[in-house]
Amino acid sequence: MKRILPYLLVTVLAAAIILLYISGKAARKRNFDDRVTLKRQDKIPYATYVAFQQLPYQFPGARIQVTRKEPGYWDSVSVYDDRQAFICITDRFGADESEMKKLIDFARYGNDVFISARYISSKADEFLRCGSNAPEYYRQYPGDEEDGKVRLTLNTPPFSDTVHYQYPGKTFSSYFTQVDERSTQVLGFDESGRPDFIRLQTGKGNFYVHLEPLAFSNYFLLHEKNIGYYEKVFSLISPDVKSIIWDEYYLNKKMSYDQSQQQKGWMTVLMNMKNAEGEKPFRAAFWLLILLLIVYVLMEMRRRQRYIPVVRKPRNDSLDFVKTIGRLYYDRSDHKNLCRKMSAYFLEFVRSNYKLPTGILNDDFIRLLHFKSGVEEKEIAEIVSFIRQLDEGDTIHERQLAFFHNRLESFYKKA
Repeated sequence: MKRILPYLLVTVLAAAIILLYISGKAARKRNFDDRVTLKRQDKIPYATYVAFQQLPYQFPGARIQVTRKEPGYWDSVSVYDDRQAFICITDRFGADESEMKKLIDFARYGNDVFISARYISSKADEFLRCGSNAPEYYRQYPGDEEDGKVRLTLNTPPFSDTVHYQYPGKTFSSYFTQVDERSTQVLGFDESGRPDFIRLQTGKGNFYVHLEPLAFSNYFLLHEKNIGYYEKVFSLISPDVKSIIWDEYYLNKKMSYDQSQQQKGWMTVLMNMKNAEGEKPFRAAFWLLILLLIVYVLMEMRRRQRYIPVVRKPRNDSLDFVKTIGRLYYDRSDHKNLCRKMSAYFLEFVRSNYKLPTGILNDDFIRLLHFKSGVEEKEIAEIVSFIRQLDEGDTIHERQLAFFHNRLESFYKKA
């Protein structure tokens, strides 16, 4: 049971997370998705899927490519070429001085730059010689209380007639507070008559700035006949344009603060809940619990085994026995008996290692042992001669014991 407990806890935790995810997803399906992403892949109301998909119909001869790179570093696009268009629809156009210079240089060579954003940076205002107002939050159902709809208007000229385009959705209500009338042409207004769409000519090209990016959202374009707004706005771009750059660099550019409009679930609320000291105790406790659970699972899942004792190298007890017996015989001065034990060990050594019979110790035995062991015949003959004399002599002196021992040790080292 103890071994199954970690796996059971992990299974329960995973099931709880999956259940929360499914329940949250089901809850989102029942609600109107009012997130503002402005992404070309999204088909939610406030994305730009329709606007992007309409480009091939608006510019049938143009090659359309998407880029996430900084202006001037686009793939397969030369900033010195003409008949190109740069289109950027984003929440925040946070261009710095270097990026504005590159975009203006791009337009000067005979290209069009179209920017639609709720907010444009102060550097962009400086380069375009204008001032803009960008609220931090959108408004729902602004304008006249009777219709409760966002209303946008295109100016005449350059457009042939004045048509109001409206929809019952969101708006940021961004507008230009001032423009340079000498170099700027106002192309459109918001529901309060304030300019929100301008054009500046630079070199051979044009620089368009539009302050209501939600006018290119799926919701706005698919409402009634608002697709006409899209067609008229993009008709300002040269119809023979050969390349269109759809920008996502500013859509993904990291800003100093987060302006996302994601829905908050109960888990998000708990994670961001603060106490009187401004700390978030639930978040700390939650992650601590997850960490302890992971540590516990890892500790319980490790391989368990019994302690393996150290196996010591076996001792050669027979050698110790021989040494003990040798010292015993030596202390008793029984040299002859000790020599017999040494000769018996020698003959057993010969039989075991060289497979030679030791019953007859003659010259043939000496030659064969010399051939197999490599020891000189003279030394082997001295050993054999001493073994023969053991039965003939009465006593063995200490000198003779030492002589016999030295010959045997020499044999063992050379064999």
